[in-house]
Amino acid sequence: MRLDPDRLLPTDPATRGVARRLYERVAELPIISPHGHVDPGLLLHNLPFGDPAELLIRRDHYITRLIHAAGVPLERLGVAERANGAGPAPGREVWRTFCEHWHLFAGTASGYWLTSGLVELFGVDRDPSAENADELFDMITATLATDEFRPRALFERFAIEVLATTDDPMDDLAEHAALHADPSFHGRVIPTFRPDAYLDPASPGWAERVAALAEWNGCAVSSYRGYVDALAGRRLYFREHGAVSTDHAMVVPRTVELGEGDAAALFAQALRGELSAAEATTFSGHMLLEMARMSVADGLVMTIHPGVYRNHSSATFGRFGPDTGNDIPLRTGYVEELRPLLERYGNDPDFHLVLFTVDETTFSREIAPLAGFYPSVYIGAPWWFLDAPDSILRFRAAVTETAGFYRGAGFIDDTRAFLSIPARHDMSRRLDSAFLARLVGEGRLELAAAERIAVDLVDALPRKAFKL
Repeated sequence: MRLDPDRLLPTDPATRGVARRLYERVAELPIISPHGHVDPGLLLHNLPFGDPAELLIRRDHYITRLIHAAGVPLERLGVAERANGAGPAPGREVWRTFCEHWHLFAGTASGYWLTSGLVELFGVDRDPSAENADELFDMITATLATDEFRPRALFERFAIEVLATTDDPMDDLAEHAALHADPSFHGRVIPTFRPDAYLDPASPGWAERVAALAEWNGCAVSSYRGYVDALAGRRLYFREHGAVSTDHAMVVPRTVELGEGDAAALFAQALRGELSAAEATTFSGHMLLEMARMSVADGLVMTIHPGVYRNHSSATFGRFGPDTGNDIPLRTGYVEELRPLLERYGNDPDFHLVLFTVDETTFSREIAPLAGFYPSVYIGAPWWFLDAPDSILRFRAAVTETAGFYRGAGFIDDTRAFLSIPARHDMSRRLDSAFLARLVGEGRLELAAAERIAVDLVDALPRKAFKL
């Protein structure tokens, strides 16, 4: 197992030479990661990582889902059952199972990241297999026990300049505050306000979350105005702790404009448990519009990650809970759904809206045209199932002809797998270099312009879109 120094670059020698030159300009630039899911406690406590199964397999549903598709039960991959079930398999057994199924990852994005990490970080030079599983497990475990592989040392080694986490609105952000106050840590780790479960009355536990907001705000649980003010207050709390953005995930990115009286009436019905499904959708759509209004007021960037059918396998969800690999993309629309929001705030210079999708048909049909007109709209990088080499090249072709390069928001790694962050960003930089090199070779772009764009895609664009 080895890494080709020209991996992902064009095969044509002349174009490859240009791509290599472009890539060399950006390969060592710092990583800006404005959207992800790494636990801030990882860097605060700086404890050694566990075994390779704990680090690379258990919590990475990109990996567990594909092995599960081959007929392997999730518990054999270390996924713990929710309650009253057997504990997960021991790390060594999980690693053996993974190595036995290594061939499944050929050609996948997960296989690319894993190969990069195993070779570059751990010096693995053979494909994992049933025969060498124990040897690799012991070698990686020994490496993880060294000081050079503690989270902070890797943070510096990866050259991460900004790392955003994703956080519940009622999180006290104590770990972020402690990390910020620690003079021995020199990185920038920022929270992200993720209010979905507080905006959607159909979300399990919504009423309890509303009560927590009311208690924090010192208002009656039944007060719609108090509820809205509490959300605004928590946003300001996050901003005071370094947050630059809010993150919103929903099936359909629908926005609805309601008068305060109508919104308050639906809020009261929701607290009584009397809302229909359609009414709950209307209320959550109104609250998404309220989040945009608050973004204009407080300056937090609004990001939208819609279009995923969560927990498609009810049996899996019942046994193992969420985030276990059975979330599936859906067709998604933006033009009609976001028009009320863009009618109000689309031309506001203080509003930034980053649109992501897992329905790549929307890149050229909806997202790029919207970003090509509204100054508030930025194109989110290929996300989740689209965060893969061929998908990223299709993305570049789909959006650039309509919106150019400078309506994008830069790359995001969107990961809980800390060790995969550099491989993901490196993949994006190589592919952008390949795309730009093709334009240079076709006489559509001067080399000097391509060099400037390559750097801006990594640095200037995420700084601008996320107000960093």
